[in-house]
Amino acid sequence: MSETPIVSKKIAVIGLGYVGLPVATAFAATGFDVLGFDISRRRLEELRDGRDSTASVSPEELSRQTLRFSANEKDLQDRDVLIIAVPTPVDQAKRPDLAPFRSAAATAGRNMKSGAIVVFESTVYPGATEEVAVPILERESGRTLGDGFEVGYSPERINPGDSQRGFADIIKIVSASCATAAETLASLYGAVVTAGIHVAPSIKVAEAAKVIENTQRDLNIALMNELAMMFQQLGIDTRDVLKGSATKWNFLPFQPGLVGGHCIGVDPYYLTHKAHEIGLTPQVILAGRGTNEAMPAFIAGKIIQESVKLGLPMPPRIAVLGITYKADVPDTRNSKVVDLIRELENFGADVLVHDPLADPAEVASEYGITLSAYDALISGADAVVLAVPHKQFLREGRVWQLITDILRNSAGLVADIPALLDRDSVPDGVTLWRL
Repeated sequence: MSETPIVSKKIAVIGLGYVGLPVATAFAATGFDVLGFDISRRRLEELRDGRDSTASVSPEELSRQTLRFSANEKDLQDRDVLIIAVPTPVDQAKRPDLAPFRSAAATAGRNMKSGAIVVFESTVYPGATEEVAVPILERESGRTLGDGFEVGYSPERINPGDSQRGFADIIKIVSASCATAAETLASLYGAVVTAGIHVAPSIKVAEAAKVIENTQRDLNIALMNELAMMFQQLGIDTRDVLKGSATKWNFLPFQPGLVGGHCIGVDPYYLTHKAHEIGLTPQVILAGRGTNEAMPAFIAGKIIQESVKLGLPMPPRIAVLGITYKADVPDTRNSKVVDLIRELENFGADVLVHDPLADPAEVASEYGITLSAYDALISGADAVVLAVPHKQFLREGRVWQLITDILRNSAGLVADIPALLDRDSVPDGVTLWRL
């Protein structure tokens, strides 16, 4: 690719969540003039105060002179590149909810200058940028694609909670509506992303490349979950089996577990939605989704079965450690731990939940669940579920002490979903069950 100059250093990032904020701060750190735009004034206030509730960036990164924040869409009008990084969830029926995507496109369309490039980073199905976003941009701007503005698609690959691989450390896929715009975006992102740039031949190819990344992971985890169900019936430990299999060089090290969050638990539905639109039934993808969606009920059933075997009080009082969708992040969106809690409650269990990272107000508002302080759990549970292995639970090798303090008389059932507890140091009176 020939060297292409960056047309401007004026960038806007629309949507300042787990994806958008690291993108904005990375460009600002490289010397670009960055406007961070978000419709949440509460979010903007905390960022201006140097606080990030997503724990994605540091106060120092938020204080750079090259970065400012706004909820006034008119401030977008002098930006040459507008990067859209808004959520793309699914609704209750598991259908793509493109409302934030459409709204962000409309905001960009109303305010983009002539010659601007609008880049989408949100995960969507192949065709969404050109079929959904472009008509909105044209309608709102009064301009025509290719004659007044261009669009690009550069899918996000940020892994929340990963301290080893940040925005700059992951190869960036870029694509655009014309070759010149693609070269411009490659140069633009290349100034920030040190891992390298991959230019896709079309926007649809880039959209597809992103959505199958998480679909592949979903299917691999679904296989592990199905195997875990089988091995439970056979009376053998799933992790022991996987440890043996992993001694072969080409065995993929996936693990069973709860598959939630706003990526793996959502993206496959975007792909299956598009497949249905073109008259295909994606049987393998949907089967994998079905297996993973069934895991909370399976785990809850095993916990109750084990409780009955131990003669624990019925219904039992169960303490669940962790409610976020993954370890060491405060994000509870689409957390399957919530589904596990509901399933346990369906058995009549009295469930107490503790998570030092989750926002209690958000959990109460979104799920109607009241988080308990650790002190409130002391000596009050018949069983403990290690649902999310936050470092705060596992640090300094004190996790067994933490758990036995919670159990009534330091005895009862412990359900270790991530299978990280040391089996050789299980305290007397404790029965360990692992997924």
